[in-house]
Amino acid sequence: MRLLHTMLRVADLERSIAFYTQVLGMKELRRNDNEEYRYTLAFVGYGDEKDSTVLELTYNWDTNSYDLGNAYGHIAIEFDDIYKACEAIKAAGGNVSREPGPVKGGTTEIAFVKDPDGYAIELIQKKDNSLF
Repeated sequence: MRLLHTMLRVADLERSIAFYTQVLGMKELRRNDNEEYRYTLAFVGYGDEKDSTVLELTYNWDTNSYDLGNAYGHIAIEFDDIYKACEAIKAAGGNVSREPGPVKGGTTEIAFVKDPDGYAIELIQKKDNSLF
């Protein structure tokens, strides 16, 4: 077994794909339109779906906003250098909502950015031996 994908509903598919590909460096892997039920699914990620967990961006054609609620936490992505990543994200027009630095009460270095729909994405500094 393995984790396949996480689904996020997005209000503007092209804007979201641009953020995940141009700002976070993912690739658009595939896109499927469903004319009958009026939605599009776009899959983005850092590697092929057969080997990597990806994001499914769901665009419902007749919906232009969502209430994110208070149960959602965040997506976490490991980076070789979160400081450089945050500078690049800002330069590309992205929103860094928490500057890079150690997590409160710990030594792991993190930052947070928000995607165009307001979803939180945690950037975690890659460690030499393990994630944690």
